Amino acid sequence: SKKPSLGDKGPSYVQAWTAAQLAPQVALGLPWPINEFLHLVPLPPFLVSSQYNKVYDFFFAHGQEPLEAAVQRFGLEKEEACHNLLFFVCFNTWGGIQILFPSIVQRIGEAGLSLQKDLAAEVRQAVGADDGVITMAALQKMELVHATVYEALRTDPPVPFQYGRARADMVVESHDSAFRVKKGELLASYQGIAMRDPKVFSSPDSFQPHRFMGPQGKKLLDSLTWSNGAETQTPSTENKQCAGKDFVNLVARLFVANLFLRYDFFKLQQTSAGGTATPIKFSALKKRKQ
Repeated sequence: SKKPSLGDKGPSYVQAWTAAQLAPQVALGLPWPINEFLHLVPLPPFLVSSQYNKVYDFFFAHGQEPLEAAVQRFGLEKEEACHNLLFFVCFNTWGGIQILFPSIVQRIGEAGLSLQKDLAAEVRQAVGADDGVITMAALQKMELVHATVYEALRTDPPVPFQYGRARADMVVESHDSAFRVKKGELLASYQGIAMRDPKVFSSPDSFQPHRFMGPQGKKLLDSLTWSNGAETQTPSTENKQCAGKDFVNLVARLFVANLFLRYDFFKLQQTSAGGTATPIKFSALKKRKQ
């Protein structure tokens, strides 16, 4: 039989499903009482079950290799593994990139032509030895690209909120205070504040693409916690750091490198709303001359 196909409907199916997951914690532009009611009551699954099932069937039919690995190597049921795979790809990865990539473009656009010129020069010089192709070796040479991605993750962490319950009594310390936390209490963090600590980051509200370059910049990576853990740490089963930390970092660098391998510079339209949540509109986009 013919394998399931999503055609061009895949993004709309995924958007419908993710919207239902996020409705309890985002502003929907509805009247205040309705908006608050939706923050308290989960939306019934049947509203998006049709869209979800179509995406699930697609993953189940076309993702046999990772699903078989989940069964044989990790002892999962294939159906359970498929639900997890769908969540990782559609919610974590696709949903996160929809937030991260526009914020990177916004920040680089606002930084101006000087940064874009430097990024383009670094990318093209790095790939020169690899016949103009972005390889892992070339990517490792792009220090400014990497630092720019780090700074974008600092200024606009794609997942600003984290939650967890204390597993034991503890004391949480800040620069000048200490707070007792009892086992079982709910903890919440907001990266928008943590990543703009003026005692750690100079001029914390400004986008500085060179911030994480050089020996002093590398030391700051211990305080770059957009992934719910220090950038110098590794996700594991013993912590709650984002399992996709290194993947996010990699695809963001690939995105910037590909952007400046193809284009010399771009300019963005100024909008009255401002901020990285504003839809991006280009006023100029100069393609690289071959």
